[in-house]
Amino acid sequence: MTDFQRAVLRVVRLIPPGKVVSYGQVAAYVGTPRAARQVGWVMRSMEGVPDYPWWRVLNNAGKITIKGNKFNDASLQRDLLEAEGIVLHDYELDMARYRFRPTAGQLHSLQLAPSYIETVLAKYDIG
Repeated sequence: MTDFQRAVLRVVRLIPPGKVVSYGQVAAYVGTPRAARQVGWVMRSMEGVPDYPWWRVLNNAGKITIKGNKFNDASLQRDLLEAEGIVLHDYELDMARYRFRPTAGQLHSLQLAPSYIETVLAKYDIG
């Protein structure tokens, strides 16, 4: 497993039930902004990793866009999110309502530079 994969896994494991993040948020929280597509690729490669709540990551508009594979698909992601109490309309949810915003302490635990953490806190209105 690469360092980037481990970092993505750490971030995704922080997301509590009933909350979601975007691929871009994960990229920002691992210290690699603008790497949303790479986060998606990493997530697709993590099949079978225990304690990995992949279904809590979707696009920034709140839409489920997973293409699916033999283990996971959009219907399963929708069902898992609904089981956590998230209300979806078809394959879309209200990101403003369900977006996970980590605490400053959680961001510090990801070993990001303090100045970068301040930027992330401001971007995602965490305070």
